[in-house]
Amino acid sequence: MTEVSRRAQAIRPFVVMDVVAQAKALEAQGIDVVRLEIGDPDFPTPEVITAAAEQAMEGGDTSYTPSAGLPSLREAIAAHYLGTYDVTVDPEDIVVTQGTSPAMLLLFGSLLDPGDEVILSDPCYPAYPNYVSFLGGVPVPVRVRAEEGFRFRVDEVRRAITPRTKAVMINSPANPMGTTLEPEDLQALADLAEETGIYIASDEIYHGLQFVGRTHSILEYTDRAFVLNGFSKAYAMTGWRLGYLIAPRSFVRPAEKIQQNFFLCANNFVQVAGTTALLYAQDDVERMRAVYDTRRRYLTPALRELGLVVATEPTGAFYVFADARAWGADSLALSGRLLDEARVAVAPGVDFGPGGEGFLRFSYATSLDRLKEGVERLRGWVASA
Repeated sequence: MTEVSRRAQAIRPFVVMDVVAQAKALEAQGIDVVRLEIGDPDFPTPEVITAAAEQAMEGGDTSYTPSAGLPSLREAIAAHYLGTYDVTVDPEDIVVTQGTSPAMLLLFGSLLDPGDEVILSDPCYPAYPNYVSFLGGVPVPVRVRAEEGFRFRVDEVRRAITPRTKAVMINSPANPMGTTLEPEDLQALADLAEETGIYIASDEIYHGLQFVGRTHSILEYTDRAFVLNGFSKAYAMTGWRLGYLIAPRSFVRPAEKIQQNFFLCANNFVQVAGTTALLYAQDDVERMRAVYDTRRRYLTPALRELGLVVATEPTGAFYVFADARAWGADSLALSGRLLDEARVAVAPGVDFGPGGEGFLRFSYATSLDRLKEGVERLRGWVASA
């Protein structure tokens, strides 16, 4: 009889991390691999941010902070939401975390009792259903379609609501799809939340990386919302592990108690660096965003020329989610073949739910030269297949 808990046995692996490990193993053997599998920005963290962290460490900012985060950072986050989205957020409604993933634990840990349900898109970022299930909740998938920009049909969301539904999870710009929800989508979901008494949980980690129009926060449309955000993507700070949760006031203290017990607080000097990022690194964000856009405008048509289907133009994050069934219906097997035979690492669509099967996710968080090399390798692979 196994001694491993049923909870640990039941959690699904994040398959793309297995692809990462396989790609790194090949690289360790001296084999060149074009890495398009993971959303890790290839830019260095802007110098103004690293300098702030160095100065903070030298100045002794290495002790614990309040569990909810440094007041200066919470105030800077509130100012950012006011300046960017014209919404007023009380700094007291913000809990700073060691990355956006712990913020998810705070969100679902303070919201869900065993058996409570969260409606998720299919496909979606695979950590969402894992967090919900791990905490005793029930993920309820609602299919979204490539030809519709992977947008929820609100009538289908409505039909999925039961007396146990606590929230609808949204992610815009979205991982893995690279698409964004329109203002009318956000308004319709907000209206549904107001009508039914559920909440909207909005993952806004890819804000700052939208290429068509402007990014909208769910807080522009309703107060019945939780927001997950952080610094990893737009500020090229993935390894810094800094995020935050914005929550309705009644959930802030419960979330803070979870933080106290599981994480205590985010790193002091990293929080100082995050404050600097919000105040002084917006030009750097725009510079990186422009480069990502150039890569996006190259990669999307290049994949189409290779025979893949991209039904809706990706408009945010740094992903192209392409229908690869012309190459093979089993996305996991196909990604393995591309790594072994073409030396190109990509994420299999099935990792993101049944609705992602037959798709591959291509990340353009790498240089244009490497993207071109990857496309050339894929072109050769297609010709020889």
